[in-house]
Amino acid sequence: MSGLITAVDHVPIVVRDLDAAVAAYSTLLGRAPSWEGKLGPGIRNAWFQLANIALHLIGADGEGPESDGVRARLERHGEGPYGIAWRALDFDETVRRLERRSIPIRETGVTRSVTADGQVHEWRFAAASPGATRGLPMFVIERRPDVPPLAISPAIANEADAIAAVDHIVVRSQDADGAVALYGGRLGLDLRLDRANEAWGARQMFFACADMVVEIGSPFAPDPGRAGERDSLGGLAWRVSDPHAAQARLAAAGIDVSEVRKGRKPGTEVFTVKARVPGAPYLMIKASGADRP
Repeated sequence: MSGLITAVDHVPIVVRDLDAAVAAYSTLLGRAPSWEGKLGPGIRNAWFQLANIALHLIGADGEGPESDGVRARLERHGEGPYGIAWRALDFDETVRRLERRSIPIRETGVTRSVTADGQVHEWRFAAASPGATRGLPMFVIERRPDVPPLAISPAIANEADAIAAVDHIVVRSQDADGAVALYGGRLGLDLRLDRANEAWGARQMFFACADMVVEIGSPFAPDPGRAGERDSLGGLAWRVSDPHAAQARLAAAGIDVSEVRKGRKPGTEVFTVKARVPGAPYLMIKASGADRP
């Protein structure tokens, strides 16, 4: 990937009630969080580590400027995923090259989470200027090889019916060509498929990123007057090893789900999650991850 981005590290998700969100995601994923801690005064966090990326839940805790910042974002944008954190093999070189590709870095620092018993989990980050990323917050994350990663979130009951990974991230954009220039050109992701379907009213572009996909969804007939609108995350599609077991588990938990059906892509099976939790889950897919667009 042009020596820049090697994977999606995690998706940050801002929530109004962290405890309620942890409970909802534990039910959805069939997994307990790998980590729960505090990001300094005023913010709590929880981390669900999947096989390929993580979900980073963030919630206000008490009063103060940090918690006020979280609440202000909730008032502007509501709950849900708000950005993409990319993993880089060489953090400093990736930051340097992104800036040379007209993605200036507005902030660098260290995110540090501490548990109630004093354990520490931290990582270095660089935040890109939203003006260069079509308004969608993006971060570069350093994962040092000498620091072991967090363990995959443990299955609550059976591994077979738990969600294994994220299959793809959906980004909504009013400017398909601008998105191609950003994701394919400046970030260096591999554009595997670009298709327009008038019946669906959409143009879809699929960028491979390690063993998952970033899907850009744009209108089939875009309105030139809306090309300058900020991009947004449309949600996450999840990968399961046994869709029938996962569907039965979620149905037994009282979550509204569809029947398992054949996916659009040959050889896949899918079902839809109709209940909403922060992060807009909408599709469960049986897929290996190797057979990508």
